[in-house]
Amino acid sequence: MTTGDSATSRLLARPTGSERHARLPGDALVAADVVMDRAFTVSGAPGSVWPWLVQLGRLRAGWYLPRVVERAVPRARRALRHLEPTLQGLAVGDVIPDWGGADATFTVVELEAASHLLFASTRGHMQLTWCLRLRPAGDDRTRVHLRLRLGPVRHRLAARSLGGLVDLATVAGLAAGLEERLADVA
Repeated sequence: MTTGDSATSRLLARPTGSERHARLPGDALVAADVVMDRAFTVSGAPGSVWPWLVQLGRLRAGWYLPRVVERAVPRARRALRHLEPTLQGLAVGDVIPDWGGADATFTVVELEAASHLLFASTRGHMQLTWCLRLRPAGDDRTRVHLRLRLGPVRHRLAARSLGGLVDLATVAGLAAGLEERLADVA
């Protein structure tokens, strides 16, 4: 993969065909009406990327965005730019607040260090899972594959189109912000 391909993949958060068809942890937990796959490649081995993903979340390290975007966010709401030891003890059963509403949370269902992290949630009548899988991608790089599964979904077209655009933008921001943080500690 050339540098240009890597940058495009990171910014557009596009999964490969094999990633879209891969079986991921959590796939059997929700009979999904909508599935959103995103993937990007970042610098660093999975073991270096993992601690950054473990601390993600509202009231935790935040959601990583690139500096240029974070400048528009009040300082108190910006994501951490360092690894925080107190946020590294994530365990199965932990409940993480989410941005999807005042009572929105994710529960950690499964985690395997430097491999995958699986969250589940119920929002009204809808269930969802969110899996983040890490795989080595050559010379000290990691492929991050994210899959969001939603079901039942009342307005599938809106979820796929509008929800898909929001998901794409947030994951592209995550990719760019994560890459910056990894470069800062390298």
